[in-house]
Amino acid sequence: MKAHLPAATGARGLAFILATAVAASAVAPEGESSGAHAVNLIRIDGAIGPATASYVERAVRHATEGGARCLVVQIDTPGGLLDSTKEIVQSFYGSEVPVVVYVAPTGAHATSAGCIIALAADVAAMAPHTSIGAAHPVELGGTGEGKPDSIITKKLENFTVSYVEAIAAKRGRNVEWAAAAVRDSASVTAEKALDLKVIDLIAPDLPSLLSQLEGREAGGVVLRTASARVVEIPRLARERVLQALWRPEVIFVLMLIAIYGIIGELSNPGAILPGVAGAIALILAFYLASILPVSTAGLSLLALAVLLFVVDLFAPTHGVLTVGGIVSFVLGALLLFEDAGPAFRLPLTMVLPAAVVTALFFVFVLGAGLHAQRLPARVGREALPGTTGEALTRVGPDSGWVLLDGETWHARSGDTVERGQEVIVVAVEGLLLRVKPVTTEVP
Repeated sequence: MKAHLPAATGARGLAFILATAVAASAVAPEGESSGAHAVNLIRIDGAIGPATASYVERAVRHATEGGARCLVVQIDTPGGLLDSTKEIVQSFYGSEVPVVVYVAPTGAHATSAGCIIALAADVAAMAPHTSIGAAHPVELGGTGEGKPDSIITKKLENFTVSYVEAIAAKRGRNVEWAAAAVRDSASVTAEKALDLKVIDLIAPDLPSLLSQLEGREAGGVVLRTASARVVEIPRLARERVLQALWRPEVIFVLMLIAIYGIIGELSNPGAILPGVAGAIALILAFYLASILPVSTAGLSLLALAVLLFVVDLFAPTHGVLTVGGIVSFVLGALLLFEDAGPAFRLPLTMVLPAAVVTALFFVFVLGAGLHAQRLPARVGREALPGTTGEALTRVGPDSGWVLLDGETWHARSGDTVERGQEVIVVAVEGLLLRVKPVTTEVP
């Protein structure tokens, strides 16, 4: 027997289901754009690198596929790599949705690479009391002596000037100021940037920004953002990990782990764990250093410091070489990322403790390991001379048997040793011990 619902009840049920579906679609999960009703947002903090470029490219693709009204890129950065900046600019140019770069919050800055990224956006905005500029290139090649080659420097500067001028001209911004930001490291506040037509508007917060974007034409479309829902696109786990690792402090710590681990393994063979940890840290340091420019002079000074620490363990210099190693270590650490620019230099508050810890490691840990290697053998046949045992039988020139550390040995003695008498091992001849009574002076 089948039950039949009244027609009115079925209609009400259908209406309820449709209403529930509409309500569910209006509250999309975080990280999903709801078509033309959403504004996507990403936040860029810290240095611009490969992880940042990957994040921006994915966000542009996500916003385009989701039909977002625009993509807001909030930045606060001291700069970064030019190659990664170029990738981000190309992502902006290829975006099918308008891209809005917003320098925020108050006190933030978009310098160097951040300045170029802001100029490349369809709409450039800043929060009050922020700054933009200082886009002079700092990723300069070296001459092998730690100093940038003047010809290479000039070529890179000229290229960056023309590159920034092209970006400013494409977006209708102040081309002369853009060139000055590269050549003269010009930097201005948000208020001055608006007067100079470097940016398009100033907004104290995100709701104000969306309100001011309402009705503005950008990227060939008219923005409707006043009532749009903001959906932030989070970083992927791999992007967060790479961004966290891609820091000068992390590379420096990895180098220290590599030094401690490898040298610790060499001084204590068979420990295994220090060697494995040091090898992994060294590979990671090399990989990250291939992305972030590392100074040859800094590496040379660090290598010299390690050499001085090791030599001082063998040479009676009363710590003079250790002091020299500390000085060399500090200078090398400070110069290690000199070619990458001010945003990537190691702070002195990190360098000095690292120098002291490294010196103590070589003096105590490595010194103790080397001292242990020079000690006489404590196990095996080499450790038997000087140990004492008990005669199990009479021992003389014709040999006998002795008990030594729970083991029975064939023994011979130049003096007669009675059963039960204590003996001392003089030498080991194959599987035969040469012993003396403990009352006999051992030559």
